[in-house]
Formats: sequence, structure tokens, C-alpha cells
Amino acid sequence: MTEHADLTQKTRYQFNKLQKRLRHRVGEAIADFNMIEEGDKVMVCLSGGKDSYTLLDILLNLQKTAPVHFEVLAVNLDQKQPGFPEHVLPHYLQSLGVAYHVIEKDTYSVVKRVIPEGQTTCGLCSRLRRGTLYGFAEENNVTKIALGHHRDDILETFFLNIFYGGKLKAMPPKLLSDDKKNIIIRPLAYVREKDIERYAAFKHFPIIPCNLCGSQENLQRQAMKTMLKTWDRQFPGRLETIFTSLQNVAPSQLADRDLFDFVNLLALPQNVSESEHKSSPSE
Repeated sequence: MTEHADLTQKTRYQFNKLQKRLRHRVGEAIADFNMIEEGDKVMVCLSGGKDSYTLLDILLNLQKTAPVHFEVLAVNLDQKQPGFPEHVLPHYLQSLGVAYHVIEKDTYSVVKRVIPEGQTTCGLCSRLRRGTLYGFAEENNVTKIALGHHRDDILETFFLNIFYGGKLKAMPPKLLSDDKKNIIIRPLAYVREKDIERYAAFKHFPIIPCNLCGSQENLQRQAMKTMLKTWDRQFPGRLETIFTSLQNVAPSQLADRDLFDFVNLLALPQNVSESEHKSSPSE
């Protein structure tokens, strides 16, 4: 039985078209930011959510035809959440035949002990998870750490920083960690969340919900998500334009004195043209 034997011809066409689009956008992001190079060992951080499943699936797909050779290692952090279905990810990854490792680290107890009941646990949980994954990467000669953040995550973070942090800051598609020891890549940077949702539904990924916070939501991020979805419905193309603006930054048109030397700006003398000024022997 083929992979899509249970799909109708129309559905199979829709799936193939979607998969081709995802492959193209992931490949484009990898090329634009030089995310994966010859001989890289790429650690795909697999949470059990739709984003990381899609990331792993597309990278494995691209690996077959990529112009460079690279390894893929799927890594899951078992945070010892009560009721976590430990068998799901190993069973799925074994079925793919991909190299994988499950890190067992009880960050759940730490978070529950430190964060007061009712407060958002995501910040501390993320820091603990990141530290553990970075350490594993260093110990296992990983050259790139791939995370499943997509375009909508980047835009949500951008507006969160504007509205609540007073910064023009988002998630870069490629990042050097603070300790300079790890390179983080986000191959889904050009991919829309709604495409990932459709792809995950087609593929029937064995989704594992995060039960650390129960039904708790990061309300600020949820507000950004709602805002962006509303814009996407009412103003098609707006999100694409906003994302494009992140790639076309003009520091001289903003107000950050560290990015642009406003203090020492000098105008040309009134009787000197720009061409004469540029050709002046004094320069």
C-alpha cells in the first residue's frame, strides 16, 4: 500500500501541491540564510506538535535531493510531565527509520516548584528546555539546531516586542547562541501556520499536547495570534508585506542611535554638489 493510498485523487493532488509549496519555502529559507552546509549534523528538536513534525518531515524529504550531504538527528526532551505518552515519539520515529534520541530531564517539577500557581510557565520552561538541548548538542557534535518556529511565530514575536517590550525585535531565521557555541536555524521561517495545519492533517501526525500548563495560554501571544488571523482574513497579503518589511530595514529612517550615527550627520556646503563632494581629493 502506498503512502497516500487512502486519499482520493483530488485530495492527493492537494497534498502534493501543498508539500511542494512547503519544500520550496523551506528550501528557499535554507538557501537565503545558508542554514545547512555540507557535512552538517542537524538536530531537529521534536516536541510532538504539528510544527516540529512538519519540520522533520520536510527536512527528511529535502535530504534526499539536497545538493549537500547532511545528517538529521531527531531529539525529544521528555520533561517528565504526568501522563506524557512516552511511547508515541519513539514508535513514530522508528517507523521513519530516522536517528533519534530522547533526553529525560525532569524540568516539570522545577517549573511547578518555582512558578506560582496560575502564572505563565512558558518562559522558565523554555529556558530550561533550551539549556538542556544546547548541552546535548555540544556533547554530540551537532552543528545546527533546527527549531519549528514558522512565519506566524516570527510575526507574533515581532508585535509582542513592539506592544509589550518597546523593541523592534523578532525571531531571526538563523541565530548564534549567546555563548557562541550553537547555531540555531528556523527552516520554517517562510512557511505559514495555516499551511502547516493542513499538512499535519494530511499526514496524521501523532500530536502530543503540552500538558505542563494544562489549558493555560500565553494571553499576550494569543492576542497577537488573533490579531494576525483577523488581518489575514480582512486584508489578504498584509502578513506577507509585514514579513517582507523585516527583510528591508532602513536604520536611518528609524530612531536607534546605536544603529545609525545621527549625532555626526553633516550636510553638504550649500555651494558644493554631491558629485563634487564625492570626488574631492580630501576624501
